Amino acid sequence: MLSEHFARKNSLFFLIQWLLLATVIAVLVGSASALFLFSLDWATTTRLQHHWLILLLPFAGFAVGWIYLRLGRSVEAGNNLILEEVHSPANTIPLRMAPLVFIGTVVSHLFGASVGREGTAVQMGASIADRFTPLLGLDNDARRMVLMAGVSAGFSSVFGTPLAGAIFGLEVMAIGRMHYTAIFPCLVAAVVADQVGLMWGVHHTHYAMSSIPAVSAWTLAAVIVAGCCFGLAARVFADATHLVGGMMKKWIAYAPLRPFIGGAVVAAAVYLLHADRYIGLGIPVIVDAFQHPLAPWDFLGKLIFTVASLGSGFKGGEVTPLFYVGATLGNALAPLLHLPFAFLAGLGFVAVFAGAANTPIASTLMAIELFGADIGVYAAMACVVAYLVSGYTSIYRSQRVACLKHSIVPEGIKLAELPAWQRENRRPEAVVEDTKAS
Repeated sequence: MLSEHFARKNSLFFLIQWLLLATVIAVLVGSASALFLFSLDWATTTRLQHHWLILLLPFAGFAVGWIYLRLGRSVEAGNNLILEEVHSPANTIPLRMAPLVFIGTVVSHLFGASVGREGTAVQMGASIADRFTPLLGLDNDARRMVLMAGVSAGFSSVFGTPLAGAIFGLEVMAIGRMHYTAIFPCLVAAVVADQVGLMWGVHHTHYAMSSIPAVSAWTLAAVIVAGCCFGLAARVFADATHLVGGMMKKWIAYAPLRPFIGGAVVAAAVYLLHADRYIGLGIPVIVDAFQHPLAPWDFLGKLIFTVASLGSGFKGGEVTPLFYVGATLGNALAPLLHLPFAFLAGLGFVAVFAGAANTPIASTLMAIELFGADIGVYAAMACVVAYLVSGYTSIYRSQRVACLKHSIVPEGIKLAELPAWQRENRRPEAVVEDTKAS
């Protein structure tokens, strides 16, 4: 096995081998992400030029749902499948995950669903990276490193944040624990994938942070208050998405009908409410949140449209919509907390993501990469508070609890299994047993 072979060599040989492997992965994933971003630009531009395409959203959703029903059942779990394979390796991730999620996400954006792009890049990264498992005869430990490197490469190349991408691949796997054995391949893959994207001509959005307040007791207190709001928004987003998805699966047995119905609801709402600002990536609105006051309900509008889109089965990611929710919520809180719009929009941008994905360190690094080092203290405070306030929720239900946040839950439990455990332990007989034991 490859990792056993590594163990018999010195550290320099280990570095050289992983440098080569991570670089190859990064080149492939960075190129795939570049093609994906160019395709998203085309889809968004085409939809804006032909507004009537939104009327076809239900049929587009049905088509994507049908394709996944016929060809993609083994990869339908998406990001959660990747986390499962890292924690409990079983089967190599099918390569079909990459083209299916690529096509599904582009179609979703072309016809007006409110979805993101991170999930697609991460899934492409992991499925491409896992091709090396059978090719090189990787054992489970080496395979985990390869998968995390693929995740880091995908995240980094789609957002242009290599440091955040490297740590995201380590931090997202479990709450409160990182696999430092994979830190070198994740870092190499993230940096190289980002550079490959830039070489292909990818341009990432610039968010202007005009001024950052000096550190003071009031500003820190205000940031903590804002962090609590960001954490609550993250919790509502994650819980609502899982709730809608669960209800759709319970009530509608035929999978392609779920995005058809969800697409019909979203399309009708866009036309009746003139709510175009809440579909697609929403980058222009995010940029506006850094520049001037917006409607205080924008964050709620984006949250509802995204929950409806993702919960009904449209493909894409959650992170860019979370950026939108966070930036517009920060914009709404700015006058209440007497802080600059751009400052709180930037904190919300990363903190809602930190709370929803349980990745406070990666989110803090993202803030520093996007807005500069001066925001580091505030970003860390907002992200950590949001992470704690969001509780044991996540957009990734296959995350494990490796470190307790506050209330006592079994260490190592999967977040998807946590509600059943909580219900079981609320039973009167369980309370009596606990009392007797104490």
